[in-house]
Amino acid sequence: MAVGPSIDELHLTTEPSVDEVPGPNSRTLLERQREIDSSAVAYPRRIPIALEEARGATVRDVDGNTFLDFFAGIGVLNVGHSNPYVLEGTQDQLESVAHTIDFPTEARIDLIEKLRQIAPGGLAGASNVVFGGPSGSDAIEGSIKLAKHNTGRHGLLGFEGSYHGTTAGALSLTAGKKYKEGYGPLLADTVHVPYPTRDAGSADRGACERSLDAAKRKFEAPYGGHETPAGIWVEPIQGEGGVVVPPKGFLQGLRDIADDNDAMLIVDEIQTGLGRTGEWFATDHFDVTPDAITMAKALGGTGLPIGAMLYHEKFDTWGPGGHVGTFRGNAPAMVGGLRAIEYIESHDLLSHATQLGEYLRNRLHETAETTPAISDVRGKGLFVGVEFVDGDGNPDADLVEAIQTRCYADGVLVWSAGRHGNVLRLIPPLVLTREQAEIGMDIICTAIESSTGESAD
Repeated sequence: MAVGPSIDELHLTTEPSVDEVPGPNSRTLLERQREIDSSAVAYPRRIPIALEEARGATVRDVDGNTFLDFFAGIGVLNVGHSNPYVLEGTQDQLESVAHTIDFPTEARIDLIEKLRQIAPGGLAGASNVVFGGPSGSDAIEGSIKLAKHNTGRHGLLGFEGSYHGTTAGALSLTAGKKYKEGYGPLLADTVHVPYPTRDAGSADRGACERSLDAAKRKFEAPYGGHETPAGIWVEPIQGEGGVVVPPKGFLQGLRDIADDNDAMLIVDEIQTGLGRTGEWFATDHFDVTPDAITMAKALGGTGLPIGAMLYHEKFDTWGPGGHVGTFRGNAPAMVGGLRAIEYIESHDLLSHATQLGEYLRNRLHETAETTPAISDVRGKGLFVGVEFVDGDGNPDADLVEAIQTRCYADGVLVWSAGRHGNVLRLIPPLVLTREQAEIGMDIICTAIESSTGESAD
């Protein structure tokens, strides 16, 4: 028997309804925000919207405009906004006990057991979980400590195009220079090697071999220039880097390098995990067992903050207090994560994400046939990227912004990605229905066609 309502019952509406955007109430709140909120606020600069309520794959602003959400809070809301099955459990837990540090609760133990069950490869049934701070960056910080503690080395190896967060250690591994400017020096002996891509952004075999050779040299070349790394940190599919899917042999090559050099392979599943790509973890697409997996975002079930790391039990060498964090016992978020996993299982959303993702990419491929500005369409499951270039083949971030703005005006929320900001990123909730997908893609493809037509003019 399925838990909770069907995905058809979760939403405010099936199709968007937009009048004036931003409307007067949104403009008022946006102005109030500009006066008193941090200048670091980013998202309303691109999409000026003030939120009032959200259900499933739909969002309504304070003026009554209703949007289809193809963004899901940067991949946080895998089972949709305000999923009733998840909310029921989190509310009950909130009324019982919320802040538990690391004392045992059923919520904590049940979530750990479920994560051990769905873990990829050899981690299934042979892994432990540690909760630290409530964000993905915190999970990365924990993984850095784990690798250093188990290897006795301090060097870190990451990849160009990567994003792992913005706390000091995570920022050291993040490749984007714009995030680091003015904050150095960061962790010593942190190096980045190429992630396998073509110019268009998707991966090819030659790029894979070059990337693996570069990584191997950082471990084994006597004049590699840095301390031998304690571990390799990698996104199985790069998110901020442009939804870049590597070749099949890439993760296995990294697994071999780590094994040959007594290093840890840490896979960042903060954006790709818990069903986003049509598997529990994107790592599952590549048949590789990492030593550790970092998680956050969708792990809280309904947007509640929680970060965690699942790692092979042989690396559980910490003593009491070896890794801590005040909010490592967010019991409502733990219930939220468990219930989200149960909802995904009960409604077969892994298969749904696979099939719906294929539909989205097929629609985009069809549009690409008559749109030279589209240089690539890629992704797995409901993790989709569309790369745009100008007439000279250069990255066209302005076009992506124009498409995003047109989609917003017509009632669909999308976002961008890519090293040059020229990738349209679609990451809707896994509960998006087929009808909503068709309506949303009609709007998105029309926005692409009209924006590229204007650009050509």
